[in-house]
Amino acid sequence: MVLEELISECKKSNPKAQEQLYTLFVKKFFGVCLKYSSNYADAQDNLQDGFLIIFRKIEQYSGKGSFEGWCKRIMINNALQKFKGIRYMEVLNESVPEEVVEIEDETVPLDYLMQIIQELPHQYRVVFSLYVLDGYSHQEISETLSISTGTTKSNLHRARLILKEKIENRTDNHQESSAT
Repeated sequence: MVLEELISECKKSNPKAQEQLYTLFVKKFFGVCLKYSSNYADAQDNLQDGFLIIFRKIEQYSGKGSFEGWCKRIMINNALQKFKGIRYMEVLNESVPEEVVEIEDETVPLDYLMQIIQELPHQYRVVFSLYVLDGYSHQEISETLSISTGTTKSNLHRARLILKEKIENRTDNHQESSAT
Protein backbone atom coordinates (compact mmCIF):
# COMPACT_ATOMS: atom_id res chain seq x y z
CA MET A 1 0.00 0.00 0.00
CA VAL A 2 1.28 3.49 -0.85
CA LEU A 3 1.89 5.89 2.05
CA GLU A 4 -1.00 8.17 1.04
CA GLU A 5 -3.36 5.19 1.07
CA LEU A 6 -2.04 4.09 4.46
CA ILE A 7 -2.62 7.56 5.87
CA SER A 8 -6.13 7.63 4.42
CA GLU A 9 -6.93 4.24 5.93
CA CYS A 10 -5.45 5.25 9.28
CA LYS A 11 -7.74 8.28 9.26
CA LYS A 12 -10.58 5.73 9.07
CA SER A 13 -9.08 3.93 12.11
CA ASN A 14 -8.26 0.84 10.04
CA PRO A 15 -6.18 -1.39 12.38
CA LYS A 16 -4.37 -3.16 9.52
CA ALA A 17 -3.29 0.18 8.06
CA GLN A 18 -2.19 1.37 11.50
CA GLU A 19 -0.12 -1.78 11.91
CA GLN A 20 1.50 -1.27 8.50
CA LEU A 21 2.26 2.36 9.27
CA TYR A 22 3.74 1.35 12.62
CA THR A 23 5.90 -1.31 10.95
CA LEU A 24 7.03 1.17 8.31
CA PHE A 25 8.31 3.75 10.81
CA VAL A 26 8.97 1.90 14.09
CA LYS A 27 12.76 1.53 13.71
CA LYS A 28 13.32 5.12 12.61
CA PHE A 29 11.11 6.60 15.33
CA PHE A 30 12.60 4.38 18.01
CA GLY A 31 15.95 5.99 17.23
CA VAL A 32 14.33 9.40 17.64
CA CYS A 33 12.83 8.39 20.98
CA LEU A 34 16.10 6.93 22.20
CA LYS A 35 17.83 10.29 21.69
CA TYR A 36 15.38 11.97 24.08
CA SER A 37 14.92 9.23 26.65
CA SER A 38 16.99 8.34 29.69
CA ASN A 39 17.09 4.65 28.83
CA TYR A 40 15.85 1.95 26.48
CA ALA A 41 12.64 1.28 28.43
CA ASP A 42 11.69 4.97 28.47
CA ALA A 43 12.36 5.13 24.72
CA GLN A 44 10.00 2.19 24.18
CA ASP A 45 7.31 3.91 26.26
CA ASN A 46 7.80 7.17 24.37
CA LEU A 47 7.59 5.30 21.07
CA GLN A 48 4.30 3.65 21.97
CA ASP A 49 2.84 6.87 23.36
CA GLY A 50 3.99 8.74 20.27
CA PHE A 51 2.28 6.30 17.93
CA LEU A 52 -0.93 6.56 19.95
CA ILE A 53 -0.80 10.34 19.55
CA ILE A 54 -0.11 10.00 15.82
CA PHE A 55 -3.11 7.72 15.33
CA ARG A 56 -5.31 9.96 17.49
CA LYS A 57 -4.25 13.14 15.64
CA ILE A 58 -3.77 11.77 12.12
CA GLU A 59 -6.88 13.65 10.99
CA GLN A 60 -4.90 16.86 11.55
CA TYR A 61 -2.31 15.87 8.96
CA SER A 62 -3.33 17.83 5.86
CA GLY A 63 -0.99 16.22 3.36
CA LYS A 64 1.17 19.32 3.12
CA GLY A 65 4.79 18.68 3.94
CA SER A 66 6.42 15.43 4.92
CA PHE A 67 4.28 12.96 6.83
CA GLU A 68 7.43 11.48 8.33
CA GLY A 69 8.51 14.94 9.51
CA TRP A 70 5.06 15.54 11.02
CA CYS A 71 5.29 12.23 12.90
CA LYS A 72 8.87 12.88 13.99
CA ARG A 73 7.84 16.21 15.50
CA ILE A 74 5.11 14.41 17.47
CA MET A 75 7.62 11.84 18.73
CA ILE A 76 10.06 14.53 19.85
CA ASN A 77 7.38 16.68 21.47
CA ASN A 78 5.96 13.65 23.27
CA ALA A 79 9.36 12.71 24.70
CA LEU A 80 10.07 16.31 25.73
CA GLN A 81 6.68 16.72 27.44
CA LYS A 82 7.98 14.60 30.30
CA PHE A 83 10.61 17.24 31.00
CA LYS A 84 8.56 20.43 30.69
CA GLY A 85 8.94 22.62 33.71
CA ILE A 86 11.88 20.72 35.20
CA ARG A 87 14.12 23.45 36.54
CA TYR A 88 17.34 21.44 36.62
CA MET A 89 17.87 22.44 33.01
CA GLU A 90 18.96 25.90 34.16
CA VAL A 91 22.67 26.58 34.47
CA LEU A 92 24.38 28.96 36.85
CA ASN A 93 26.64 30.63 34.30
CA GLU A 94 25.21 31.25 30.86
CA SER A 95 28.41 32.57 29.32
CA VAL A 96 29.62 30.32 26.54
CA PRO A 97 33.24 30.29 25.46
CA GLU A 98 33.64 31.27 21.84
CA GLU A 99 36.08 28.51 20.89
CA VAL A 100 34.74 25.68 18.79
CA VAL A 101 35.18 22.12 19.93
CA GLU A 102 36.54 19.98 17.13
CA ILE A 103 37.86 16.47 16.91
CA GLU A 104 40.52 16.29 14.23
CA ASP A 105 40.54 13.36 11.84
CA GLU A 106 38.66 11.05 14.19
CA THR A 107 36.68 8.10 12.93
CA VAL A 108 34.20 7.10 15.61
CA PRO A 109 31.92 4.09 15.18
CA LEU A 110 28.27 5.11 15.14
CA ASP A 111 27.31 2.69 17.91
CA TYR A 112 29.99 4.17 20.19
CA LEU A 113 28.90 7.71 19.34
CA MET A 114 25.26 6.90 20.13
CA GLN A 115 26.35 5.24 23.37
CA ILE A 116 28.28 8.27 24.60
CA ILE A 117 25.49 10.64 23.56
CA GLN A 118 23.10 8.47 25.60
CA GLU A 119 25.48 8.78 28.59
CA LEU A 120 25.40 12.60 28.58
CA PRO A 121 23.58 14.23 31.49
CA HIS A 122 19.95 14.55 30.45
CA GLN A 123 19.85 18.33 30.00
CA TYR A 124 22.93 18.22 27.76
CA ARG A 125 21.71 15.20 25.78
CA VAL A 126 18.34 16.81 25.02
CA VAL A 127 19.83 20.10 23.84
CA PHE A 128 22.59 18.32 21.88
CA SER A 129 20.06 16.03 20.17
CA LEU A 130 17.69 18.86 19.31
CA TYR A 131 20.43 21.11 17.95
CA VAL A 132 22.89 18.73 16.31
CA LEU A 133 20.83 15.70 15.39
CA ASP A 134 17.46 17.29 14.61
CA GLY A 135 18.44 20.76 13.41
CA TYR A 136 16.52 22.91 15.88
CA SER A 137 17.75 26.47 16.39
CA HIS A 138 18.70 27.75 19.84
CA GLN A 139 15.54 29.87 19.78
CA GLU A 140 13.36 26.83 19.01
CA ILE A 141 15.05 24.82 21.76
CA SER A 142 14.60 27.69 24.17
CA GLU A 143 10.88 27.88 23.42
CA THR A 144 10.39 24.10 23.45
CA LEU A 145 12.14 23.57 26.79
CA SER A 146 11.17 26.89 28.39
CA ILE A 147 14.79 27.86 29.05
CA SER A 148 16.87 30.80 27.87
CA THR A 149 18.87 30.68 24.65
CA GLY A 150 21.99 31.27 26.75
CA THR A 151 21.21 28.08 28.63
CA THR A 152 20.76 26.12 25.40
CA LYS A 153 24.11 27.39 24.12
CA SER A 154 25.83 26.59 27.40
CA ASN A 155 24.33 23.09 27.56
CA LEU A 156 25.31 22.41 23.96
CA HIS A 157 28.86 23.60 24.59
CA ARG A 158 29.20 21.41 27.68
CA ALA A 159 27.78 18.40 25.82
CA ARG A 160 30.33 18.86 23.05
CA LEU A 161 33.16 19.13 25.58
CA ILE A 162 32.09 15.90 27.30
CA LEU A 163 31.78 14.07 23.98
CA LYS A 164 35.15 15.37 22.80
CA GLU A 165 36.80 14.19 26.01
CA LYS A 166 35.25 10.72 25.74
CA ILE A 167 36.28 10.38 22.10
CA GLU A 168 39.82 11.52 22.87
CA ASN A 169 40.05 9.09 25.80
CA ARG A 170 38.81 6.27 23.59
CA THR A 171 41.36 7.16 20.92
CA ASP A 172 44.16 7.33 23.50
CA ASN A 173 43.14 3.94 24.91
CA HIS A 174 43.01 2.38 21.44
CA GLN A 175 46.43 3.74 20.55
CA GLU A 176 47.92 2.42 23.82
CA SER A 177 46.46 -1.07 23.31
CA SER A 178 47.62 -1.29 19.69
CA ALA A 179 51.13 -0.19 20.71
CA THR A 180 51.50 -3.09 23.16
